[in-house]
Amino acid sequence: MNARAGFFAKRPDALGTQNLRALAGPILICMILGMMILPLPAFLLDLLFTFNIALAVMVLLVSMYTQKPLDFAAFPSVLLFSTLLRLSLNVASTRIVLLQGHTGPDAAGQVIESFGHFLVGGNFAVGIVVFVILMIINFMVITKGAGRIAEVGARFTLDAMPGKQMAIDADLNAGLINEEVAKKRRQSVAQEAEFYGSMDGASKFVRGDAIAGLLIMVINVVGGLIVGMLQHDMDFAHAATNYTLLTIGDGLVAQIPSLIISTAAGVIVSRVATDEDIGTQLTGQLFQNPRVLMITGVIIGVMGLIPGMPHFAFMLLGGGLIYAARTMNKRAAIKKTSVTDVTPIASAAAASAENAEASWEDVALIDPLGLEVGYRLIPLVDRNADGELLKRIKGIRKKFAQEIGFLPPVIHIRDNLELRPNGYRIALKGVEVGVGEAFPGQWLAINPGQVSAALPGTQTTDPAFGLPAVWIETNMREQAQVYGYTVVDASTVVATHLNHLVVTHAAELLGRQEVQALLERIGKDTPSLTDDLVPKTLSLTTLQKVLQNLLDESVPIRDMRTILDALQEHAPRISDAYELTAAVRLALGRAITQQWYPGADDLQVMGLDPTLERVLSQALSTGPNPGLEPGLAQTLMNSTQNAMLRQQNLGLPPVLLVQHSLRAMLARFLRRSLPQLKVLSYAEVPDTRNVKVVNLIGA
Repeated sequence: MNARAGFFAKRPDALGTQNLRALAGPILICMILGMMILPLPAFLLDLLFTFNIALAVMVLLVSMYTQKPLDFAAFPSVLLFSTLLRLSLNVASTRIVLLQGHTGPDAAGQVIESFGHFLVGGNFAVGIVVFVILMIINFMVITKGAGRIAEVGARFTLDAMPGKQMAIDADLNAGLINEEVAKKRRQSVAQEAEFYGSMDGASKFVRGDAIAGLLIMVINVVGGLIVGMLQHDMDFAHAATNYTLLTIGDGLVAQIPSLIISTAAGVIVSRVATDEDIGTQLTGQLFQNPRVLMITGVIIGVMGLIPGMPHFAFMLLGGGLIYAARTMNKRAAIKKTSVTDVTPIASAAAASAENAEASWEDVALIDPLGLEVGYRLIPLVDRNADGELLKRIKGIRKKFAQEIGFLPPVIHIRDNLELRPNGYRIALKGVEVGVGEAFPGQWLAINPGQVSAALPGTQTTDPAFGLPAVWIETNMREQAQVYGYTVVDASTVVATHLNHLVVTHAAELLGRQEVQALLERIGKDTPSLTDDLVPKTLSLTTLQKVLQNLLDESVPIRDMRTILDALQEHAPRISDAYELTAAVRLALGRAITQQWYPGADDLQVMGLDPTLERVLSQALSTGPNPGLEPGLAQTLMNSTQNAMLRQQNLGLPPVLLVQHSLRAMLARFLRRSLPQLKVLSYAEVPDTRNVKVVNLIGA
């Protein structure tokens, strides 16, 4: 008993109200079906017609007082149910008109009788004209216009969805909003698109209702004449008067609510969303300018002076507008006078606010890594459309972290209307480092250098590696692969270019924050190693420089334990970052060699001619930062390029093996012009590997 009492005590009154609201839809459907099937008495028909009119007025008022279309998101469903309600009332009234119409004009209830006599004066010809005019207004003007606005609104809303979603993602990535707010904004964007799409279809209900009203009226008139003359022996004039007036009253009592609902639909889709309802917008924007009222009043007044015009009506309206304009001018003058004394203070305050409004919040931080796309590439990065490029970017960051050894910054993606429609731009710390074009729906056939035939299409170059390529249609993909081309889709093109640039500029992406995160990650497993080294023996800045030097020469920093062990050994007696880098490279020699020559095969490398090697050693002995004679530098560069070409023709990696003392100088000298070249020293090669020099530089 106590449990039952506790159960009922937990049920608030709101729960019962909510249950009643949930039953509103099924009850309305049952009413509609009942009116179509069961005969209704005249009194109940009066109540239902009155309810229909009240519902239409209520919908119109709600549409006028909403501030945004989504505030009345149920309107498409309301439009459907109200249309079904009117049609079911037409069925019920048609039944009673045909069954009881011979008894008199009040056979179908007082509402139909009133609309048939009071509104059209009992003249069925006038009633037909009025009904047809109302139907034309509803069908040709309001419904057609509202439907067109809804169609265009749906189209533009759907086109703008990707841009809105990207703006939300950009705000989320920038930290301007949290995940909960972003989720709500995404839902709002999706609901807006669904609303306009539903309104585009729901407007067809009203158009069909108008056509159905005309057909029902014709059928009722013809059917009434047949029933009256053949079944009740009425003469033609008497039958026409009775049944036509009843039909006109029935049509008007249904057509007027239909016109009101159509007006509500037009109000909903034609308004611009602001923080004001439609009435406030109209009065605030239409009657706020006294000059407009004054000129309009003068024009109307002058028209009233023309002979033959209704002087009283024109002069009354013109005088009213002039009076309203003068009143508004007086109020503005009084308000201006009342604030004259405080204007200097207000101006000073405004000037002070302008001077003081700049703050640290106004400082816009540059994204470490950014990707900007043209509008035709937006579907590739649209989260809601499951953009393929988004998945690849996540894979790029994960692969980079696993292979290079640290987590790169988040790649901020945004659209840029200044770019070409198919263009994209990759920026590193706000500076452009790569541009390209991608064509969704097409494939990029890249020529690796050994293709058997040419392909038709748009000639271009691979943005990542500069190889000749051509954009082809989907049906040419298999043929391109047969010819020897490497075929990739648009998202892969952008992802490959982005991955190449991220790996190439890995040293610039490694900041103090990333170095600190690396130390914290290593410190979880070996806290003594990091605590003893940084900052006691080695500063964080020097450690960052050493790691950046390694990344500049494409050496991953995954093996942080070996790197820290080497620094722990050499940092007490070496302070120069470049010398520490050389010491770390010796410790990582096995991994560096394995990176370019996996397995246990011989190392087929390029080497220096002994004469050239002796000259370079003599130049190095002159000081810590030797300079090469211009002729020698040019000879070295040309010889290295030729040797690299021969090495690549053999299918071998472009690796130059030199003495340990020369490695750092040659690596820095050759890196800018030949970034593909990797310079190793003999000391970095493990004793277990055999070395074979296949190309000599300077021979």
